[in-house]
Amino acid sequence: MENRRDRIQTIDAIRGLCVIMMVIHHFLFDLVAFHGAPAWLFSNPVFDILHYIFAGAFIMLSGVSSRFSRSNIKRGLKVIAAALVITAVTSFMDMPIYFGILHFLGFSMVFYGLMEKQLYRIPKKLAPVIYVSLGILSFLFIAYSGIRSKYLWILGITYQDFFSADYFPIFPWLFVFLIGTLVGDVIRSGKFPKWFYDAKIPFLPPVGRKAFIIYLLHQPVLYTITYAAAKLLDR
Repeated sequence: MENRRDRIQTIDAIRGLCVIMMVIHHFLFDLVAFHGAPAWLFSNPVFDILHYIFAGAFIMLSGVSSRFSRSNIKRGLKVIAAALVITAVTSFMDMPIYFGILHFLGFSMVFYGLMEKQLYRIPKKLAPVIYVSLGILSFLFIAYSGIRSKYLWILGITYQDFFSADYFPIFPWLFVFLIGTLVGDVIRSGKFPKWFYDAKIPFLPPVGRKAFIIYLLHQPVLYTITYAAAKLLDR
């Protein structure tokens, strides 16, 4: 089957669902942080697990999309520029984001753009095993090695007082992104079921296609809405 390079609605729909869950997650955070809602509304075992499931899916989908991109380096630099603006704004608000999901995705896109040829020298049958193994090993090393550093937080090694309101370090998340690039290869080769390519899905695909813009704008909009609602209820 020939390669499929047209926009695939199923991919956009899954990304759109992840974006919607992110918006809900941040809306609950605003209610707790700024309007005195009970803490369990934002942080509880169920939501904590769902947060990483949908974030992981979003990262993997970014890896998938990298197999369809004309220039991952250009795309990554654009995302990094936006991420640095977010760091500046959140630092001013005293809720700094030093290496959130946008920082991570921008780095991963540039890394993949620079290393794509070298990465594809890894045999296709071994690559998934290598990425999954390295992802698990890096997670275990960071979690249980006891190493602390003020200079390696970008890699996932932090120190006692480190704080970032959103934090997705290079390890182990880079391997989730790289697994996504392998999935993207399979999708491009047309090996997924026919319905995956042909499905027509309402509402979600347009949300997924605007994920970057929604990420940049959703928090100011949510904060304005929650602030205005709080003021009205106080009257």
